[in-house]
Amino acid sequence: MGDYPRISVHQALGAGPVADVLLWRRWRGGVVVLVASTALWFLFDWAGFNLLSFASHVLLLLVCILFFWAKSASLLNRPLPPLPDLEISEDFVLGAADVTRVWINRASSVAHDIAVGCNLKLFFQIAVVLWIISYIGGFFDFITLVYIGVLLSLSVPVLYEKYQDLVDEKLIVAHKIIQIQYQNLDDNFLRKIPLPRNKEKKSK
Repeated sequence: MGDYPRISVHQALGAGPVADVLLWRRWRGGVVVLVASTALWFLFDWAGFNLLSFASHVLLLLVCILFFWAKSASLLNRPLPPLPDLEISEDFVLGAADVTRVWINRASSVAHDIAVGCNLKLFFQIAVVLWIISYIGGFFDFITLVYIGVLLSLSVPVLYEKYQDLVDEKLIVAHKIIQIQYQNLDDNFLRKIPLPRNKEKKSK
């Protein structure tokens, strides 16, 4: 592997319960995610269920079960249904707001570099990524894409962890080839495109 250090897949995924599920160290969690996602994909993509109506029916069934459970418990002197605390903590809201702010700032920085900074390299990279997403999206609907993403999340990390040395070698070679091809494209085409330069204001 040369000078490239080996990266722990478990650490890269956060070293938490999500990483354990994706790497099948908690195989029950992996089975639950796989079965649930397959069932939802079948319901929405093949059976023709609508997401909004399905969610409404599930919530209606849950409310009815809890209502009759509570009524029967009061009549039969049985314990009430064990509902957890449904309040959202302030720390959770602040954490979600911080994560959202970071992603919004990154998107704004990219848009600024493209629109104001005239970063042609970044523009080219974003354009290629969006074109690939658009091309792939033309073959599948949104539900199928999400399901494929779940399947890849449950298979790619564990396969990469198993064959990490071999995959890293191939990725290094592919990265060098891509860098050479992009450098040729940059030298022969991108650098020849005239770009507007920001004029510095003269201070009097």
